[in-house]
Amino acid sequence: MLFRRRKPAGFKEKMRELLWPRKGFLRPIRYLTMRVLRLSASPHAVAAGVAAGVFVSWTPFIGVHFVMAFVITYFLSGSMVAAALGCAAFGNPLTYPFIWGITWEIGHLLLSREDHLAGQTVDLAALFHKLNFTELWKPVLEPMLVGAIPPAAVTSVALYALTFYTVKGFQTRRHIRLLERARLRLAVPAGDMPSI
Repeated sequence: MLFRRRKPAGFKEKMRELLWPRKGFLRPIRYLTMRVLRLSASPHAVAAGVAAGVFVSWTPFIGVHFVMAFVITYFLSGSMVAAALGCAAFGNPLTYPFIWGITWEIGHLLLSREDHLAGQTVDLAALFHKLNFTELWKPVLEPMLVGAIPPAAVTSVALYALTFYTVKGFQTRRHIRLLERARLRLAVPAGDMPSI
């Protein structure tokens, strides 16, 4: 293999790499950012896809986030790749505990259930073991879904605007650079071209 290590990594090095990556924690974020910026779609399509992915990541329906993002993106005429990148970047195992906690609390505030559920205990393990949707809806899914709407709306609108203007600026600078290169190529006669 072309990029294989000469000496395979040992157990200690694999564990250290798992806990503290050699290239840092920000590298995947920079990679996803560049992937979004370099998409060949219009700024609206990219921004709509990212916003749909972020919006859907707030919902408690983990198994169908990508499908929901693709449906929303289709109706907004957005980029499906941007929707997948928005889902993967915003909703991941590192952010889900924070998302669930925020949506749970906001949902209970909006539904004013603080005093209603104060004396009750909910056995989540038993509910998830049975996977009975009707029993799982009232104590878990309903407050999380209602609580997901305000932060999902705010973050998706904010990220739509941020992504739109960032992609628009990036594509404009790229277009100017390409025009400048083409102008320089046309200005230099063929006999005067430098040899590589």
